[in-house]
Amino acid sequence: MKNIVIFGAPGCGKGTQSARIIDRFGLTHISTGELLRKEIADGTELGRIADSYISKGHLIPDHLMCEILAARIDSLLPTSKGFIFDGFPRTIAQAEELKKMLDARGQHIEAVVGLEVPDDELMVRLVERGKVSGRADDNPETIANRLQVYHNTTKPLRDYYVAEGIYRPINGSGSIDEIFENISNAIA
Repeated sequence: MKNIVIFGAPGCGKGTQSARIIDRFGLTHISTGELLRKEIADGTELGRIADSYISKGHLIPDHLMCEILAARIDSLLPTSKGFIFDGFPRTIAQAEELKKMLDARGQHIEAVVGLEVPDDELMVRLVERGKVSGRADDNPETIANRLQVYHNTTKPLRDYYVAEGIYRPINGSGSIDEIFENISNAIA
C-alpha cells in the first residue's frame, strides 16, 4: 500500500495534483473536511461530538480527528491500494497522532509530497481562483492571513517530515503536467 500526504500552502495545487495522483496510483482520497461534513450529516456519534466543537468555532481535538480518520480507514482498508491524505496533518501533533494510528494498523506514510510555491505566486493564484470560483476567502487580506497561519502552524511539518526521511519537495511552479511528472517520479 502507498500512503501519501500532500502538503503545501493554500493555492499550491494540492487539489489539482491529488486528483491526478489518485488516477495514476489508484489511491483513495481522504479529505478531513469532507469526512467531518459526512460524519455530521450522518448524525454519527463522532459527528455529533465534532459538531459540538465546530458549532462553537473551536478546532476539533487531534485525537477526535484521528478517531474519525481511523474509522474511515478501517472501512476502506480491505479494498484500498493506499490513501492520499489531503488537509491532514496540519501540525506536528497531528502528524504524530496519524503515525500512531497508522502504526496500529500496520501502515505508514510512504511519502509526503510538498508542493513548494513562492508566496507572491500563491497570492496571484488565489486571487484569480476567487474571481473564477467566487470564494469569499480568496481575497488579498484573507489570503495573507491564511498564508501567515500556514507559515506559523503548518510549515514546521516540513522539517518534521524531512527528519523522518519521507519529505519529497516538489517545485509547485510551472505547468500542471510538469509538476505532476515530478510528483510521480518522487512517489515511484
